[in-house]
Amino acid sequence: MDKRKLNWITWAVLAATIILAALMLGGSLNRTAHITLPPSTLPKDPAAENGGGDAGTALTVVEITPETVQSAVASLSRPEDYGRNVTIEYLWPGGSGKHELYTIVRGPWTRVDRGLPDGSTRISVTNGEETYIWYGYGEGAEVYSAPAGNISADDEQSIPTYEDILTLPPEDIVQADYRPLEALTCIYVETAADEAGYSLRYWVSVESGLLVQAEKLLGEDVVYRMTSLYVDETRYDASRFTLPGGRVLLEEEDAEPLEPMN
Repeated sequence: MDKRKLNWITWAVLAATIILAALMLGGSLNRTAHITLPPSTLPKDPAAENGGGDAGTALTVVEITPETVQSAVASLSRPEDYGRNVTIEYLWPGGSGKHELYTIVRGPWTRVDRGLPDGSTRISVTNGEETYIWYGYGEGAEVYSAPAGNISADDEQSIPTYEDILTLPPEDIVQADYRPLEALTCIYVETAADEAGYSLRYWVSVESGLLVQAEKLLGEDVVYRMTSLYVDETRYDASRFTLPGGRVLLEEEDAEPLEPMN
């Protein structure tokens, strides 16, 4: 298993030591702090180099280690409005299964369009209190509704989230650092194998604050993988949160007014 570590030699003494000391005194990272890229990948700010700019917008660089990663991840937040494709894979000796989701989030509402093996689509919309489910895109589709209960929007997607990292026993985290994943820079977390031999890997984008890849391994073999590298931070309109038959789920103040007819 790859145990590469990023090289912090060029900046650890100047930045990480000071910041980590402050964190130790403060007890934890402030929830509104920004997690930024390592200095080697950050673009230079000409205003900062010339002594200009607002000191309050200075970048904060936090060293990621197994001891600090949960505090760092706790400072992240998801976008309020976005859409993204999610690929989920299940792998076993001699075979695999895969399904695709398209997730749209706007405020408290999450819509998940899940492709099914028979070619149909299961659509769910939930705000964490009520969940609506129907199949296909026809206006006459029958809608099933029920209290969400303990089934969260993330459960509807069958995906872990960065919040799962916060619930890990700290002693189970064996590796944490910054790590590239395609064009993204991510906070990477890896756990030790449990009694059954399963371990976990997480990649959290520092740009979006979203978990963009996760793996569950049995020994050295990946048995589950979730991947969603690209996020479209679009504010989707009310039509995406409208039930067959025309009921709009968005609160009135959140829904855009209809265009007047000419």
